[in-house]
Amino acid sequence: MKSTTTTLVFVLAVSFLGGLSPAAAEKPKVELAILLDTSNSMDGLIDQARSELWQVVNELTESTRDGEHPELLIALFEYGNDRLPSEGGHVRRVLAFTSDLDRVSEELFALTTNGGSEYCGKVISDAIDELEWSSSSKVLKLVFIAGNEPFDQGTLNFRAACKAAIGSGVVVNTIHCGDHETGVKEHWREGARLTGGEYLSIDHNREVVHITAPQDDEIARLNIELNATYVVYGAEGAKAQERQMAQDLNAQGISSSTISARTKTKASANYVNSTWDLVDATKNQALQIEEIDTEDLPKEMRSMTKEQRLRHVESKRADRKRIQAEIQRLSDERDLFVAEQRQLQAEAGEDTLDQAMIKAIHEQGNAIGLEF
Repeated sequence: MKSTTTTLVFVLAVSFLGGLSPAAAEKPKVELAILLDTSNSMDGLIDQARSELWQVVNELTESTRDGEHPELLIALFEYGNDRLPSEGGHVRRVLAFTSDLDRVSEELFALTTNGGSEYCGKVISDAIDELEWSSSSKVLKLVFIAGNEPFDQGTLNFRAACKAAIGSGVVVNTIHCGDHETGVKEHWREGARLTGGEYLSIDHNREVVHITAPQDDEIARLNIELNATYVVYGAEGAKAQERQMAQDLNAQGISSSTISARTKTKASANYVNSTWDLVDATKNQALQIEEIDTEDLPKEMRSMTKEQRLRHVESKRADRKRIQAEIQRLSDERDLFVAEQRQLQAEAGEDTLDQAMIKAIHEQGNAIGLEF
């Protein structure tokens, strides 16, 4: 009887596992395209995007589905700038989908504003056509378009662009930089509702409130320690490390809260630099150190034996794990402090960019099983 029962359990288990669709085992993933109006009046919007990128990234990084954190890919477009070719509708794809968060920050800081014609339909259409969106229904696929001119400008009808988004399973969220009712009249709400997205309005000229927390100094110190755990390799390694340091300085130049938010991102699973850092590249034996040419290693490793090289990288990995755990602990404390301060201040007025995006991300993420 025991043998028969065991066999039955085994058969049922195999049958159940065999019936699971591949999608059920998919790693959660978020594809996020940010479309920013860079015409003359949008300096405040760009400043908010630079300042609040890391808050949005951290919100997504900390979400889970079935206990697993999602992979995050971000694309960036600008539109409405006279410096962009008119034959392309004053639209530029700044970045295709990338997991390189330093590149995203670098490109945001490189954006400049100039007068232009804002064609929302055109930039949405380009984002849908030019990006490699996943075909899986389990992937959270989002467009956020922000601007302040009428949504129906240009020869490419925004309704057709939104219809194409629906066909790709992409939700378009619209952020009108101005008062709510003007955005409604100028079709920003309609643009969102066509794909089941959120219509939001923000004061793009509102100065972001940066709350200094007791943990900021220690998080900043740990960020310096964290940077020392990176082991640069390859022809592009030095440039990539310079980019990392430059984006630290950019965040630090905004406020202590911004560099704290960026450091929290750097302590997360979504901050991966396998293309230039040996610690990330050799994780789970994805790359073997002996596969790398000696001249592509950092100078201090070139004279080492294979065993010494392995010990060196493993030592840096252990240091990083320890430092990241401490950053996460302090960041959790900081988040509680900031939440209490915001409640005490009871800030009034329109949302800024990150608050608007996070509202929509929560609702749409929950729809595919993400928990925040």
